[in-house]
Amino acid sequence: MTENITIVGGGLAGLTAAIACAEGGATVVLHEAHHTLGGRARSTAAPYVANDGTHAFYADGRPWRWLDERGLVRPYAAVRPGHLARARFRRDGRLTVRPPAGVLRMMAGRAEAPVDEDFGSWATRRFGAEAARAAAGMLGIVTYESDPGRLSAAFAWERFRRAFGPRYPAVRYVIGGWGRVIDRMAARARDLGVRIETGSRLDRLPEGRVIVATSLDAARGLLGDDSLRWESGRAVLLDLAVRADRRDLFLVSDLDEGGFLERYTLPDPSLAPEGESLVQLEMPMRPGESRAAAIARLERIADLALPGWHERTTWRRDAVAAGRTGALDLPGATWRDRPAVRRGDGVWLAGDQVAAPGLLGEVSINSALAAAEAALAARPLSRRAA
Repeated sequence: MTENITIVGGGLAGLTAAIACAEGGATVVLHEAHHTLGGRARSTAAPYVANDGTHAFYADGRPWRWLDERGLVRPYAAVRPGHLARARFRRDGRLTVRPPAGVLRMMAGRAEAPVDEDFGSWATRRFGAEAARAAAGMLGIVTYESDPGRLSAAFAWERFRRAFGPRYPAVRYVIGGWGRVIDRMAARARDLGVRIETGSRLDRLPEGRVIVATSLDAARGLLGDDSLRWESGRAVLLDLAVRADRRDLFLVSDLDEGGFLERYTLPDPSLAPEGESLVQLEMPMRPGESRAAAIARLERIADLALPGWHERTTWRRDAVAAGRTGALDLPGATWRDRPAVRRGDGVWLAGDQVAAPGLLGEVSINSALAAAEAALAARPLSRRAA
């Protein structure tokens, strides 16, 4: 029998690695410390199905194709012109249909941004200060960072182009939320013979080949490697269910403060009871800012997008996402500088802050596929002997 490959972590990265390893012929065991799978890809239970953050897939990348080829993201909905008619930008405290003219030039631009310069300086020089500030606000949703202008220009520009460039909108919404994707991934893994053990917390590495698909904090402890650190964002999340009102907007991108609001039930009505809307909001938190202060800023966006929402609210939850919002590359760094997938001695690392390309959750999938490929090719190893 082929030696086991052990996966530690049952989130998006761990399940991807488990499926890829099993498809490659390995015997796979997956350990998940929680009693449910999914990690940050979990969704709440009906009747209000909210993702753990403002999640969406992008259909123009390898991760989507990998999932779609296996039937893991269907059925899904795409953004339609009618949805975009209900989209607005918040600018100078008011809602507007169009961003500044400089941002429109950025959306159509084909410039190459440098790795070594910060985005704010580069974008100001290239497109003007107003456009640079507005673009930084738009980047809040894909960075969870209150000051995207300090990030590497190449890093920020790539994300701006993916989210708002000529191919926009490449966003896809899986019907039923991301939890449905996790359920399908778990079912496929089990069909391939993967043994999934939930409520199974490991405090040391098992023998043989191991893919660690946890947060960097957890991986740092499990591997005893203090170098497993990388910059990440910090944001407050607010989920609301409100009785439906025809005045409610679909989407608000906050150019002033980097916040974001999206009414997920417009493309997918199954996420809330009939006659109600599910809305998810995100606001990057400023250094030292309290949770209450960040939520107050986020509620001001809800005031603009959802008239009278306080009186119409039927369900609400909020949370802080810190150190779990994907990698941020500072000037001079690229994804290749992040903690390496290959750790040596038969250990590989996967997750949204490791050395793999992609946008947000795509990093988890790309790193997991790289780890699985390497683990399948590696010679079986006894860590005790090593």
